[in-house]
Amino acid sequence: MAKYGKAAGKNVKSAMRRRKRGTLKSGSGRTVKSRKQAIAIGLSEAREKGAKVPRKRTGGGTRKGGARKTGARKGTTKRASKKR
Repeated sequence: MAKYGKAAGKNVKSAMRRRKRGTLKSGSGRTVKSRKQAIAIGLSEAREKGAKVPRKRTGGGTRKGGARKTGARKGTTKRASKKR
């Protein structure tokens, strides 16, 4: 079964066109240049119109400059002890 409906595809296509023309704006009003951001905006608009789009992923996302998910911090790695 398809994850996305035809209406969702049309919305994404429209958003991509607007990005190419330079008329696509993000929520803050800035011009969108990123392809990924244009797709996200298109899907968001499709969701608002009630098109068939899976719900947003929560929590995941990218981690910019943070510690690893496992909780490992810099300088706390265990090292094998040397035998004397």
